[in-house]
Amino acid sequence: MYYFLQGLTLGLAYVAPIGVQNLFVINSAMTQSRRRALLTALIVIFFDVTLALFCFFGVGAAIQKYEKLQMFILGAGGVVVIKIGLGLLREKARELGEKRGAMPLGKTALSACVVTWFNPQALIDGTMMLGAFYVTLPPGQSSAFIAGVVCASISWFTGLSLAVSLFSDRIGPKLLRAINAVCGAVIIFYGLKLLYGLTRFM
Repeated sequence: MYYFLQGLTLGLAYVAPIGVQNLFVINSAMTQSRRRALLTALIVIFFDVTLALFCFFGVGAAIQKYEKLQMFILGAGGVVVIKIGLGLLREKARELGEKRGAMPLGKTALSACVVTWFNPQALIDGTMMLGAFYVTLPPGQSSAFIAGVVCASISWFTGLSLAVSLFSDRIGPKLLRAINAVCGAVIIFYGLKLLYGLTRFM
């Protein structure tokens, strides 16, 4: 139980800070039905958990060895993330005040994949952090630890989606517009940061 709680605590500290994943879930909860927002959260959880497993077992470190792979992830990820941010900025207040039709499932999955996986720094940092814990765990305790990390991801994103969805009807269109603009601007910043990362290869 100790190592499960350790993984849970570390997992929450790792996933809770505001990032592109959280903004993606928040926007979905504000603009989609509660059922679809929860489905979006589950898709994000899938990619977040697979990333955590990927990092926990140290595979992410291999990305550091392949410069062209880093360049591809930075370039493609930067462009797609900026496109997501621009889409948020173009939303009209009138549209934000209403629940819209669900985004196609394939597009939702692709967007969730991009905001989770197309960040080499997240892969490397995750590998350094989770990989470091992996080598310090006693034999047989790695499963309990990573189970805690997985539970942190599930509880955080489902809780975030439900909380925003429950209170979104109490938020007026103007405030929604402001929140969306901030989310869009932050996401564009993340995208530009990814593209800027390409300069180290030049």
